[in-house]
Amino acid sequence: MDETSVVIIGAGVAGLTLGNFLQRNGIGCIILERRSREYAEQRQRAGTIDSLGVRMYREWGLEEVVQGDPVLEVAAGFFIDGHALPVDFDDDNDSVLCPQQVLVRNLTDVFLREGGDLRFEAPVTGLDADEGVVRCGGTVISCALIAGCDGDRGISRAAIPDGVLTRYTHEYGYAWLSILAAVPATTSGMAIHSRGLAGLIPRGPEASRLYLQCPPGDTLGQWPDDRIWTELAARFGTPVASGPIIDKRLVPLRNVVHAPMSHGRLYLLGDAAHIVPPMSAKGIHLALYDAEVLARAIIHQVRAEDSSLLDAYSETCLRHIWNYQAFATWITELMHNAGDPSYAGEFRKQVARAELQRQFDSPAANRLFSELTAGTN
Repeated sequence: MDETSVVIIGAGVAGLTLGNFLQRNGIGCIILERRSREYAEQRQRAGTIDSLGVRMYREWGLEEVVQGDPVLEVAAGFFIDGHALPVDFDDDNDSVLCPQQVLVRNLTDVFLREGGDLRFEAPVTGLDADEGVVRCGGTVISCALIAGCDGDRGISRAAIPDGVLTRYTHEYGYAWLSILAAVPATTSGMAIHSRGLAGLIPRGPEASRLYLQCPPGDTLGQWPDDRIWTELAARFGTPVASGPIIDKRLVPLRNVVHAPMSHGRLYLLGDAAHIVPPMSAKGIHLALYDAEVLARAIIHQVRAEDSSLLDAYSETCLRHIWNYQAFATWITELMHNAGDPSYAGEFRKQVARAELQRQFDSPAANRLFSELTAGTN
């Protein structure tokens, strides 16, 4: 039987960040990732680390992990009905464009460089949250705490007995077609249009993430490649560079919160505990917040023999999470209502457009909209 202080399930942003924080403070941990290292370091999702995340990594001595690969300098903006809006983006915004796969690669490199125990292709086959036991194939690991960082469909949350968690959810009346294309982005931004919302976000020098709002009942078969490029150009009102499409999937937009975020010795982080719509660009933010709160609680328990911060982990995180769920709901409904009126009606469309104009006229909105154009999740 292996023994360690903390077993971290999942080598995504939350798990690797937590592992690095603990390792740098002398607390033993093992990170288990069911996928290969190659897969984990190529998995593309969010692209922006906001100012809170940048400051957090800096304070923990890990500023090097947010040094992303070079990306092309492209114009950024918002478009309504094909017309670009004059938005004065905030040059003092501390957020950085660092695609998730680059952040994961950097966090992995640092963790392994400093002697960390990170096991790829190591799927967890069972865990006991009361006893602190994790089974991984033929290996049994005994630990004081388990950190479930394995996403919405992982084993961590599924191991919690029925009746312990309450699931809060909100479903929107639309989905996103999310596309990864082997094409450098010629612009970066969001387009509001009566045909639906669209997004075009750089994901490296030779890749772009594209988004198209669509009905939740659509299938991938209804979206051949040529239709994707035609629809993107129509919603932006300007030609866009086209090319090979690497991946496309339909993403129903929803908000989800599971509470409490702990049970026995098991603590849930990131998507294992909550989901925000990609429109908010706050998925990484919430994962990093969870990781820092839990890291500080574990370090405090070890050094002060005081479990009060661990006991308060769920309550502490949920206050922050609900605040950002409120923001995510607001920005998602605002951006979609301002375009296609078939969901909320023409009145809500005009109200949303008035609110957008008010936001664009406000210097305080610069930070928000620059983050959205830099990297929707």
